[in-house]
Amino acid sequence: MVGETLNAPAPSPPAVQRAGVLPKQLLYSIFARIGGSGLDTDAFETLRASYRGGFLGRAIAYDNRQKEIPAHLIQSLRWHPVRLISFLDRPYYYGAKKKYLDWIASRQLATGRYDLFHSWSGDCLQSLRVTRKLGIPSIVEIPTWHRDRGKVVADRASSTAANANLPWKRRWKENLLQTRERFLEEYDLADMLFVLSEKAAETFRVQGFSEEKLFYLPRGVDVDRFKPGVRPPIFRAVFSGALIERKGIHHLLEAWHRLDLPDAELWLVGSVHNEAKPHLQKYWRDNIKVVGFVRDVETYLSQGTVHIFPSQCEGSAKVTYEAAACGLPQITTREAGDVVTNGVEGILVSPGNVGELASAILELYRHPETVERMGAAARRRVVENFTWDHFRERLLGAYKIAMGMRR
Repeated sequence: MVGETLNAPAPSPPAVQRAGVLPKQLLYSIFARIGGSGLDTDAFETLRASYRGGFLGRAIAYDNRQKEIPAHLIQSLRWHPVRLISFLDRPYYYGAKKKYLDWIASRQLATGRYDLFHSWSGDCLQSLRVTRKLGIPSIVEIPTWHRDRGKVVADRASSTAANANLPWKRRWKENLLQTRERFLEEYDLADMLFVLSEKAAETFRVQGFSEEKLFYLPRGVDVDRFKPGVRPPIFRAVFSGALIERKGIHHLLEAWHRLDLPDAELWLVGSVHNEAKPHLQKYWRDNIKVVGFVRDVETYLSQGTVHIFPSQCEGSAKVTYEAAACGLPQITTREAGDVVTNGVEGILVSPGNVGELASAILELYRHPETVERMGAAARRRVVENFTWDHFRERLLGAYKIAMGMRR
């Protein structure tokens, strides 16, 4: 896979030979805000790299919540006309907002001012068609996995064709949705795809994508904000993230209920979604603490013994970087990303395997010396490989390679 990797081959010679110079004018678009938490942080750090490099032409986003990058370089769509249909259900409304973002970006590209385009999967089909027409190199960032999640599926009927026979009011609404074929066309049109983990890359390889098209770009973490605290006097497991089944919260609750550990507690840090409530009721124990959504996640991670995150599908979960920076060994899955090496910085379990999960918890509960060894290794790994400085350095390398892909 092209790009500096930690768990994958080094760049192939042809990719290195074709690397060009940095762009002169980058256009960046994202269905998020610039500055904040989660994806908003990723967007900000990306723009930091291009702004400090002197080649940020314009960014288009739905809000701007930072002060370092001048506001005139960021086109905020906070007050947008799509608000007029905000009464629609979320998938339709969000689909309309994404298409509006795409339309704005495509108009900018048509001016001919930009020599590189960087956007996100689901946000940029019309824009990519313009880049292909004008010969502008393009990058699409994949937040999770290939749309088909690593499964080779038979071609499905086009949703556009299926919608053709609907009444016009229904047809108009259905056309707002993000369809599978839209994602697939974006993958094909982009010159380079950013994948956030080896597992994510695999979901593209099975679909026949070349190594040259995939660039491995793991995330970063602020190691000054997220840092080790004092170990608690009892065994405290922390789960951080939305309490949803995709992140394995139901499997964690079942495993915790089976173990019934003395002198131990489980903190659940994140928004409680409705799908988690029946599992909380079924597997409840008095040593579970539901913290809920917080902005200072580091406060809770730094008070933990271990971090448990048995997710079934992620691109590269930001909380795994944050927990590692806080010096926590982690029990997680390969599907959550590449931060944890099995047996070094934590224990990898199979998603959905409650027995494996319970055994891993028991292992760390019984062996505090292993907790200390893995926690130190986790902190060391992020400091040496996953700071935002590392992220920006890799990103600039990717831009150089993309510029060498001029058509």
